[in-house]
Parts: sequence; C-alpha cells; structure tokens
Amino acid sequence: MARPVVRADELRQRYLREAVLTASPAMRLTMLYDQMLLDFRVADDGFDRGDLKAVNDALCNAQEILLALRGTLRTDLWAEADQLASLYLFLHRQLVEANLNKDREQARRVGEVVGDLASAWHQAAEVEAERTGEPVATGSTG
Repeated sequence: MARPVVRADELRQRYLREAVLTASPAMRLTMLYDQMLLDFRVADDGFDRGDLKAVNDALCNAQEILLALRGTLRTDLWAEADQLASLYLFLHRQLVEANLNKDREQARRVGEVVGDLASAWHQAAEVEAERTGEPVATGSTG
C-alpha cells in the first residue's frame, strides 16, 4: 500500500504549529510581533503593486494580532497593562482607519510603533531567556 504524499506546505504548517506550541510565552509574544512586522511589509509591498487585497489582508491580520495581544494582558499582574491595552486599542483603530482609507502613511506610522514595541519585547525575551536558560527568541524586528 502506498503512503500518502505529504506536500511541502503541509509540512511547513505542521512545523510552524509545533514551533508555536512548544515555544515559551516570551517566544510566542515575539513571534506575534514578527508576524505583524511581516504584515506591514506585505501591506507596503501591496501598496507598491496596487494590490489592495494584499494590503487589506495584511492589515486585517495585524489588526487581529493587536486585539489578541490586548486580550492576553493581565492587569491583575502588571500595573502598566492598562496603558499597553490602551495603546493596542489605539493602534488597532489607526490600522482600521488606514485600511479603510488605504492610507499608506498612516499604516507606516503604526508599523513604526509596532516595530519599536517588537524591539522592546525581543530585548525583554532575551533577558528572560538568559535568566531561565530557555532558547533565545529568534526573528527579525525590522
């Protein structure tokens, strides 16, 4: 009996799913930020090509990530969580507006703030990894 053929994209999806499931919370957080940064690059490329569907899809994905990040904040454990939640909500509103108006500059400004946040979270994840001996989060913040 022949074994079923596993396609490369299925293997990639399986690998990514396992990577997320086995990652530390700090690494998962940086993965989300890395995905948002990728979304901003895809949207910017979509603007270059006049591909408004690519722009929409990428900015919508970044919007979903911002809401997910906001939903995971523990205000009972971290005093500054409320401020970060407000920032996430503000960035989300700015992205919705940028997407509706197809405003490239507004999307870029949000992307810059997300890039700064990503850099800070990557640094925090590295400090935590050194403290706990966990693998250091990898990825690009720019």
